[in-house]
Formats: sequence, C-alpha cells, structure tokens
Amino acid sequence: MASIKYLKRAYSDDKIFELLDEHVALWFKRKYKTFTPPQKYAVKEIHEKRNVLISSPTGSGKTLSAFLAVINELVKKHKLNELDDKIYAIYISPLRALNNDIKRNLLDPIKGIGKTMKEKLPIRVAVRTSDTTQKEKAEMLRKPPHILITTPESLAILLNSPRFSQNFSEVKWLIVDEIHSLVENKRGSHLSLSLERLANRNKEFVRIGLSATVSPLEEVAKFLVGTKRSCNIVDVSYAKETEIEVLTPVDDLIYTPSEVLEGRLYRMLDELIEEHSTTLIFTNTRSGTERVVANLKAMFGDKYVENLAAHHSSLSRRVRLETEENLKLGNFKAVVSSTSLELGIDIGSIDLVVLLGSPKSATRAVQRIGRSGHRLHETSVGNMIALDRDDLVECSVIARNSLERKFEEVRIPKAPLDVLSQHIIGMSLEQVWDEKEAYKLIRQAYPYKDLTYTDYLNVLKYLSGGYEELEVRNVYGKIWYEDGKFGKKGKLIRMIYYTNIGTIPEEAYIKVFTRGNEFIGEIEEGFAERLMKGDIFALGGKTYVYLYSRGNRVVVEPAMDKRPTIPSWYSEMLPLSYNLALDMEEFKAKIAADLTEVKLGRKEKSEILEELMNSYHLDEKGARAVLNYIEEQLSYSTVPNKDKLVVEEYLDVDEGLKHYIFHTLIGRKANEVLGRVFAYFIGREKGMNLQVTISDYGFVLSVPRWRRIPDEVISKVFETSDDELVEGLKASIEGSEILRRRFRHVAARGFLILRQYKDKRMSANRQQISADSLLKFLLMYQRDFPLIKETYNEVLYEAMHIDEALDYMKRLNTRILEVKRNLDVPSPFAFNLLASGARDVVMLEDRRAFIRRLHKQLMEKIRGG
Repeated sequence: MASIKYLKRAYSDDKIFELLDEHVALWFKRKYKTFTPPQKYAVKEIHEKRNVLISSPTGSGKTLSAFLAVINELVKKHKLNELDDKIYAIYISPLRALNNDIKRNLLDPIKGIGKTMKEKLPIRVAVRTSDTTQKEKAEMLRKPPHILITTPESLAILLNSPRFSQNFSEVKWLIVDEIHSLVENKRGSHLSLSLERLANRNKEFVRIGLSATVSPLEEVAKFLVGTKRSCNIVDVSYAKETEIEVLTPVDDLIYTPSEVLEGRLYRMLDELIEEHSTTLIFTNTRSGTERVVANLKAMFGDKYVENLAAHHSSLSRRVRLETEENLKLGNFKAVVSSTSLELGIDIGSIDLVVLLGSPKSATRAVQRIGRSGHRLHETSVGNMIALDRDDLVECSVIARNSLERKFEEVRIPKAPLDVLSQHIIGMSLEQVWDEKEAYKLIRQAYPYKDLTYTDYLNVLKYLSGGYEELEVRNVYGKIWYEDGKFGKKGKLIRMIYYTNIGTIPEEAYIKVFTRGNEFIGEIEEGFAERLMKGDIFALGGKTYVYLYSRGNRVVVEPAMDKRPTIPSWYSEMLPLSYNLALDMEEFKAKIAADLTEVKLGRKEKSEILEELMNSYHLDEKGARAVLNYIEEQLSYSTVPNKDKLVVEEYLDVDEGLKHYIFHTLIGRKANEVLGRVFAYFIGREKGMNLQVTISDYGFVLSVPRWRRIPDEVISKVFETSDDELVEGLKASIEGSEILRRRFRHVAARGFLILRQYKDKRMSANRQQISADSLLKFLLMYQRDFPLIKETYNEVLYEAMHIDEALDYMKRLNTRILEVKRNLDVPSPFAFNLLASGARDVVMLEDRRAFIRRLHKQLMEKIRGG
C-alpha cells in the first residue's frame, strides 16, 4: 500500500561503501572522505530502488545523493559489458541554466572515477532543451545519452517523439531538481502528467525529488510519486546553521529626509560588502535591482565599476550566464538580484545574503539566505534591511518563523483543464486510448487526483470538436472520440502539438492611449490585468484613470495628479503569504497587550524591547521603531486582533473622497477577493461606484465625500455566505481585465488559440483579440465550456486566493466589528495602505512626504487627546 514516511535512520559510511563499486568508493574517499547527512539517509534507499524526496540546504551534497547510486550502477554495467545505448536516468530541472551546471557536476565524478580505473568511462551525459541544436539532437538519436538532462517542456515533447521516445524503455531513475519551484504552478501539473505517461509506457522507475525548504514535505512527496506509490522523505534541512538579523539604517523612519535615509542605506550596504568576501543582495523587483546597482556605483565611484553586477530575468541569457560564471570564479564583491538567483544554480562561495525589504515569506527567506555558507559546515548568514515600519514588522516575524522552521504551505493547482487538454492531445499521438483507462492514468498524477469524470469528458468533447458552434470561429477538433475511445486526428496535429506545447504565457506589453489617441507609454500585462474601471495609476510621472481596453490597448484619461489606487510595483512585487499575515496580526496584538501591561505598571518597556531584539532578531533602532509604531496605533485607535476587526471611515479633504479602510491583514491575494466582492455588493446595494485599493494589509473602498456606507451595510457584507462570496467574485470580474487576459493564457495552453500554426506565429495582440471574441461568445452560449471553467479557477485560486478569503471570513464569526467614524486622520496602520505609491527598495519622496504629513497630524491628535 502507498505510504509517505520520514526516514529516521542514517546509514554509516561503511554501510554505504559496501554498496559501491570499488572504484566508485575509491574516488569518493579520495575526494570527499565522508558522506554528508542527505547522502547517509538517501544513497542506500535509492540503491534499493525506493522513491525518495530529499530536502536539504544548498551545498549539502543532495545532488550527489541522487546521482551516486545512478553512476555506481552505470559503472557496474560498463564493467559487465552491459551498458547499452539507452537512457537509464532522466534529470529534470526547471532552469535551462541549471541543466548545464549539472552536466559539469556530473562529468567531474565520471572523469574522476575513470581515472581511478585508468580508463575513460563511456558514460554519456547530454542536455536536451529548446536551446539544443539540430546537430546535437541528431547525435543524441544516433547515440542516446545514458543520463539525459532536460526541462519539463522538453520531456513532454520527447515523450511524443516516435524515434527518440524508444530510448526511454530502460529508464531506471528519474530525478526532479528544485521540485519546490514546480509544485505550485502549472509547469508542475504538466510535469506530473508526463511522469505518469512515462511510467505507463515503460516499467516503473525510481523517483527522486530534490528540494529546498518547503512545507509540508508530505504534499511534495505525493506530488513526486503520484497517488499509487510510496515515498520516503529525507529531511535534513535542519542540518545547516542559520543566522538572521533585521537591520534599519536610521533611528527615525518617518522624519529622516529621503536623501539621508538613502545615503545611510548605501553606506550600510557598502560596509556589509566590505566586511565579507562575496555578498548576494536580493531586492523584490527588477527595477529595484537596477537602481541599487546604479546607486552603489554612483556613490562609491570606481570601487564597484568592475566587481558589482545585476542579475534578473529581463537581462539577456548571455549576460546572466556571464554574471553567474564570474560569481563562481570569485570575481565579484557583490551581485544584486531580483528573484532570479533563488534557485539552485551553483554560484560559488557567498558569505552574506542581504534582503532589501521583506521577502514576504519565511520559506523564501530561508531559500535566499541559504545561498550563503555554501558548504554544509558553514553558517548561512542573512541580513534583512527594512526601510519602513510595516517592513520591520514583516521582517521580524519572518526572522523568527524562519529560525523556528515555521514555513508557509505549498498550494498545488487542482486539476488544471488547460494542461489536461495538452496532454490528452499528446496521449492521442501515442496510441488509441480507452477513455476509462486514460482517466485512470491521469488521476494517478497527484494534482489530478480529484479530477471529476464530468470535467474529463467535457475536455474530450471540446478536443474532439463536440462544441460545433466553435467551428465558425476556426476552432476544430484535434482528436477523434467515439465509442469510448479517442486518438489523434489529422496529419498536422503532431506539429501543432510540438510548436504550441508549454504552460508559461507569452509576456505582453500593453500600450496606453488617451481618448484622443495620444500615446502615453506601455505597462506590463501583469499590471494591466489588475485594472478596474476608475483605477488610477502613474505612468511617465503623471497619473491617469483607467477607462477601458481593446485587445492589447488600454484607454485612459488624465487624473489631475491624484494618488494612484494601483501601485506601480503591483505586477512585480511578491505577495505576503496568508499564514505569515495572520502571524503578523498575532504579533501586533501581543505587543499591544504587552504595552497595556506597561500602562498598568505590570511590565517594563525595556522587557518588550529585549524580547524584540532577542526573539525577533531586530537591532535596537528597529525594535524601538516597532514599539513606537504599535504604541501609536494603540493610543489613537485599536490594534486589530483575533477578537476585533477594525474599519475606519476617513475623510480625505484634499482628494474630496471618503475612504473606508478595512484592516484585514491577510495578504494581497486574499484581500483582492474581499476588496472586489465588497465593492461589488456595496455598489449594488447603494447604487454607486467605489474605487478599490488593495494591499497586503487590507483594502480601501473610496466614495465621493458626500456619500456614506452605513454600519448595517458593512455588517451585512461581512455576513456573506461562502457561496454568495464565490458568486459575488465571479460577478465582479465579468468583463474585467483579469478575466480577459487569463482567458487568453488558458486558451493558448488548452490549444483553443494556436500561438503557432505551420510557419505563422500569432502575436500576443492578435491572440488577445481572438481570445476576446471567443470569451464573449462562450460566456453568452457555452458557460460550461471547460476552458471557461479553468479560467475562473485560475483567477479565483491562483491570481487571487479565494480559499484564504473564505477561511478568513469563517474566522470573523467570533470577532466584534468596530467601525470608527468621521476620522480626519487615519490610524498609523493605514498610512502605507493609503500611500499606495511605489513601495520599493528606494522609496519616492512624495510617498514619504504623504506619510510624514499624516504622522504629524496624528501626533497632534494624540497629544491633544
């Protein structure tokens, strides 16, 4: 019976050496002498053909844990003259750059073992990705590699290659590296189906997953092996010592002038870089990365001309690879990255990681900080630098959670139907399938364990042309399906499959025009999809109100320098995780309770400061700032907690708006659900349009100053049932940018829209126009269409987190709703939410000035009160 269990027993070096060929053992003893913790647990398990998930730090030897048994068996086969021209092991990596890294790391032991045998081992290793040349592909067909290194997308293509797939019949091991980066997205769902198809065509193989810190490991193990197999978990992520400190450059984060704050920040960075041999600095955005590099070079002259570089996904592959190579060679004192160096590319010896701003989750913090202290016995050292008070609270809770190993849970997509459509087409190219046998196979992939037969049949109906109305829109059947069986349809379908496969949507830039057809500039699609009618955003130093869109064109009108309701960083910034947000609410409530004890004379302030510094790893400046922040909130308003929800009515005289500030600290993706639904319900109830501003810390509904939302309406919305909230969200996104753009992505993944047909490539703009036409038709006549259902699922559960919003609404059942009316100054917890400007590593002066002005008014109120 399938089971998931943690391995409790580490094997001794002698026990493992007994399993190894004498030359493999000799090579290992000369190079490493002893086995590392993951190797002591995993090598014997893999040797005995058991599935294993290994979670361990960078530099702990987990890659060799996976490959040692493989190389050992191949060496034995060679000695027995049984090494055939077959693929024995497949290594899957989410990164093409990582593939080349692994090839180098594999060739080193193979050469080393060959030297101990005094011969050149004939074990072949090859990389197969979209970058592989035709010549290399032909060579692989002629002489297949014994170890194939590839990506999830290339594996799916190879499964349907009539000639190359024959080499998979002897696969004995399959390794998925960086599995944590695949589990939570549709690339991972795609891979899970590929693994089941591979296992179905050949005999079972050993599955080995390699992961950084992730939770819960049991879910990741199930993802790796599917629903019918057992897996052993090797968790030695605790084996690495980690030190984390939260720093702030100045004593006063509100009144320190921007140029002084900026100067202190860069001097602090310079000192940290000087004190260490190599420093890796993470920002959360590409623009932030470029700014930090530019400012360090500008402030310190020649010091950083040659030994400092940027690394992010917008740079060319050549530039990124050069930066990685120079890091390995120790040529850089520092590299600044957005998120692109989080994954396990070997980047040499780093002795400090600096996080500029909150990484938004403990899991991500540990992954980033784990890039330092590359070897197992070295300590991973990380500094988080916070530049405002909300960031300080985030970083302090993250630091504590990270060191206590309290990590956020992974979110595995649930039976995505667009990915399923791709694989059914791929399966049809292999053979004729009985529908029930195919369904049974698909449900063995863990993301598809709950796939309903109805949804499955609807996908078969769509792919076989069962929705005849779509033919007038040039959508034709890709498979035949009759009498409970299905297979491929037409000669071109194989080429269509090869040229349209994949799950990553094409990035599009959206052109912005005024009503008068004046071109303003471009915005990213991730930003555009969040726009709702009436939203205000900044572009080119001016603000505009969003009116409507056509294709990949957005129409706006000037907004007379009003503050944005959508921050410029929205598409880039990482969202705060839900569980971490709840921990932050608990943290604030605890400090507020401690401060109440101080007021009653039962506790000293110095005790709270001491705890903040010791348990939450803040420096003294940061600890005082956090304490002052929560004390101000407590003095003026209420600190929300598990028993009390706070809503503030604040009249903004300058903008002529009345803001209703909902202090729902649950992360941006859950808050977007509540913000949209509340605006929809209240707007319908009161017959008015509301502006919505979303943040990690809550949401704001804004109405003209003469309008009012009564208490009973607010209470009524908070009493919404689960079904009403789901239906309300669906109604609120009808005709929205997010529905339009996500439908295009789903339609392309599900082969409803072909990105490429024969030699013609359809531009993202043409795709969007085609998608808009199809969406309008399907919503009118075929709302049960599977890709419509999938689009709503993607919006509700991926773009937003409706499950978290529903969980929060249940938690509200025991809370008292406290509505504070007629405020002419909002509470401190609302400052950042209202500012809603470019909250990046280097903050804008107008945002700081806005917060400074509110804080002055607040302190006058507190002193006067």
